[in-house]
Amino acid sequence: MESLHYLLMKSQALFSRRILEQVGALGLTSGQPKVLDFLRKAGEADQKTIAAYCEIEPATVGSILLRMENAGLVTRRQKDGNRRSLYVSLTEKGRDAAEKTASIFRATEAQALSSFTGAEAESLRAMLQALCDALHTPSESKGAGK
Repeated sequence: MESLHYLLMKSQALFSRRILEQVGALGLTSGQPKVLDFLRKAGEADQKTIAAYCEIEPATVGSILLRMENAGLVTRRQKDGNRRSLYVSLTEKGRDAAEKTASIFRATEAQALSSFTGAEAESLRAMLQALCDALHTPSESKGAGK
């Protein structure tokens, strides 16, 4: 059996490729679908929060948001007089694109999990969440290098 690294990398690449083929037909580019999905759930957020949730560098999120704003998908505004942070929310066009993207995500996930039982799919989600949680933990607290 292949290594965990290889299997995770390959499944992520296949999953992403399938999604990007479909969202590309909507005029979306890489990075935009996960930002749309986050904002669909969150309603409104600042750039730093979007970056953290989407696992993207804040500077990269800035360029993604600029393209999304130019395409009429999002608006950015100051909130409560805070000049340092701009809050991002979906426009009507953005909400429509986010719903279509969510549908693509659900269909791709359903295809990926089609050979799993419901219990197996939930177990996989739980294991992947535990893996993400473990990788977010600083290695120093795990006794790395000792």
